[in-house]
Amino acid sequence: MAKAIFLDKDGTLIPDIPYNVKPALITLQANAIKGLQRLRDEGYLFIVISNQAGVASGIFTEDALPAVEKRLAELMDVHGLQLSGFYYCPHYPDGIVEGYNYDCDCRKPKPGMIINAGQDHNIDLAESWMIGDILNDVEAGNRAGCKTVLIDNGNETEWVTGPMRVPTYTCTSINQAATNILTTQMA
Repeated sequence: MAKAIFLDKDGTLIPDIPYNVKPALITLQANAIKGLQRLRDEGYLFIVISNQAGVASGIFTEDALPAVEKRLAELMDVHGLQLSGFYYCPHYPDGIVEGYNYDCDCRKPKPGMIINAGQDHNIDLAESWMIGDILNDVEAGNRAGCKTVLIDNGNETEWVTGPMRVPTYTCTSINQAATNILTTQMA
């Protein structure tokens, strides 16, 4: 079985520009590339796991997301990294777009996207990690059976705690997260 790094997109892998689906505005976090390269060298797959409530909220349509995935893959490829999967949840219970405005099993903090990705890519979730910048990311990873990293960069504003919302590590960047993950792997 494979092992993976599940990455939240906005605020974790890329700078957070709310509801951005313009490829020209998408860049990788500068403090992520070396860490991702180190994790790649240890055999981890990279899979994006992202809530995209902008679809249900009527801010953009679902057909804008393939261009986002393509841009992420291009940016990663420049650094010798491969994006193995791009999973998103277009649902939001308070949305205004019919057919998208409901409570689903894929929207983080639920683990649906991670579980689906695990099945699709034959991933051992217990050997995998979810990295995100809010506790909903952490909870989704923990519920899926992964280890978790919270990137504490100021994006978590609610700090609603609970047993499934405790990360394995709290770090300031993906580079720092990689060091902790690889140290854990060697222990």
